[in-house]
Amino acid sequence: VDMYAGALFIQQALHWDLYIAVAGLLAITAVYTVAGGLAAVIYTDALQTFIMLIGAVTLMVFSFIEVGGIEGLQMKYFAAIPSTRKENSSCGLPREDAFHIFRDPISSDLPWPGVLLGMTVPSLWYWCTDQVIVQRSLAAKNLSHAKGGSLMTSYLKILPLFMMVMPGMISRVLFPDLVACADTETCQKICGNPSGCSDIAYPKLVIELLPVGLRGLMMSVMIAALMSSLTSIFNSASTIFTMDLWKHFRPRCSEWELMIVGRVFVLLLTVVSILWIPLVQAGQGGQLFIYIQSISSYLQPPVAMVFILGCFWKRANEK
Repeated sequence: VDMYAGALFIQQALHWDLYIAVAGLLAITAVYTVAGGLAAVIYTDALQTFIMLIGAVTLMVFSFIEVGGIEGLQMKYFAAIPSTRKENSSCGLPREDAFHIFRDPISSDLPWPGVLLGMTVPSLWYWCTDQVIVQRSLAAKNLSHAKGGSLMTSYLKILPLFMMVMPGMISRVLFPDLVACADTETCQKICGNPSGCSDIAYPKLVIELLPVGLRGLMMSVMIAALMSSLTSIFNSASTIFTMDLWKHFRPRCSEWELMIVGRVFVLLLTVVSILWIPLVQAGQGGQLFIYIQSISSYLQPPVAMVFILGCFWKRANEK
């Protein structure tokens, strides 16, 4: 999903073929993950965070100026309907509860009891057991650094609503025929995905709204964000494979062997990921976020439960 999102952005900006964009991204990312290890990943992540924040806040300011502030967005959003759509169909119409965080408990796509109670479980998995997060906490200088880093992250986590979600809605207001397309053939022409084109909302905003210099900055921001996620995933995946699986089969293997196996595994992972992209395109109904949530919702609860048992039940051991 990370690769597809980044490649989509490059495809919109440079009009490259999707797979060429993916291959280019992977080549650069794999080189510095394989060569630099965890230290390279953490240093580049820290640097890229600053670039991402500056770029995203800049785009947010431009977006709100263009739409007339939060009041302008609330007024214009419900009128953002594509010109071509099927009659008597809700496809292409904005949701009536678009500005509500707590949505209807029974009939909505995100019922509020599900968000409050259900999302607690995946959140527990992500923040407490996901290798990408845990690896950074374990690599901290001391306990204070680990705590401080976690707190800073939780404050930063408030920003995406204003830096990503609302600019995405503004993009629909500004380009209703492109971002909100409701006709299969039209969507296929616009973004190459018959299911819908909401994935291009953010890239479209960057390309159309920002002046040339800032567009370049934002381009590097998006690629930095993508590469930051990819390097973290590659590094964590190779650690899990070598330490938990390979060592289990070959307990006496050397450090050098583990390093080689880890690097080969990263390369194998990239190949599988490229082959998976058509499935992501077909299976997400035009919305990447929904695809990510639906896949992870199957995988997260069991891990979260094991973690809770480990915290509260003394007999829970590694086996």
